[in-house]
Amino acid sequence: MATEIPIIMIREIAYTYPNGTEALKNINLNIFKGELVAIMGKNGAGKTSLIRTLNGLIIPTQGNIYIDNESISSKSIATLSKKVGIIFQNPFHQLFSNSVEEEIKFSLKSFVLDKEEIQIRINKILHEFNLEKYRKRSPLNLSGGESKKLAIASIICRDPEILVFDEPTLGQDAKEIEFFINLIKNERKRGKTIIIITHNIEFAYEYLPRTILMTDGQIIADGPTKEILNNEILIQQTSLILPQIWQFRSALKENNFPKTGDILSKNALISYIRNYLKNKSLKI
Repeated sequence: MATEIPIIMIREIAYTYPNGTEALKNINLNIFKGELVAIMGKNGAGKTSLIRTLNGLIIPTQGNIYIDNESISSKSIATLSKKVGIIFQNPFHQLFSNSVEEEIKFSLKSFVLDKEEIQIRINKILHEFNLEKYRKRSPLNLSGGESKKLAIASIICRDPEILVFDEPTLGQDAKEIEFFINLIKNERKRGKTIIIITHNIEFAYEYLPRTILMTDGQIIADGPTKEILNNEILIQQTSLILPQIWQFRSALKENNFPKTGDILSKNALISYIRNYLKNKSLKI
């Protein structure tokens, strides 16, 4: 559960790429310790640029970022990566080693650990991610889902306080998405702060309590996910699609089904339909 202590404070940051593109404009944001947050918006909205400022991959052209009440402006990428772990959309942007085992070992290189402790961590993370059988395999020979798992494992093994995922469900099948959902639940129980960039509106609606909407390098909305993603005006501004639950609820309302406004989840919808059909059969 989130506390009232911001672990991330972003103040008036902006960033312009060398080609003149304004990626971020006057961003102000607090993210609290233990939160699970979605960042959503159309391509080019500034989402990836924003998360890249958190570990020094992008240096804002103005403004300040504080993590644990400390400015990160003078900290190196290596130092920040111990606290902020970013898993990119394309896993091959962060996989470099000749084998799966070496990939985990390389990720632990900056930690002061003896060989035995490193091997313990490697074995543990490979077991947790079901990658033991691929230990000696090249990351280039893994499937898309397996390579994504390895990219996540290479960050999780370092145990950063903040985890940032860029489109983690993209191209993943139902089993892989279920694995990821269980992963973020477990990491949150451990007190981690988790930020997820996603276009998967159903995933966000079901699992992510807070949503930040971005467009044109700016934050246009920030609040409870079910409120944000049920707002037609905001959804249109960000070129997203209303959740299926909202569309179904609207269809029920148009067909004069009573009290559809309280349906905010899949389970609530199932319960509503069951009760409706039960009551209808009793009347017949």
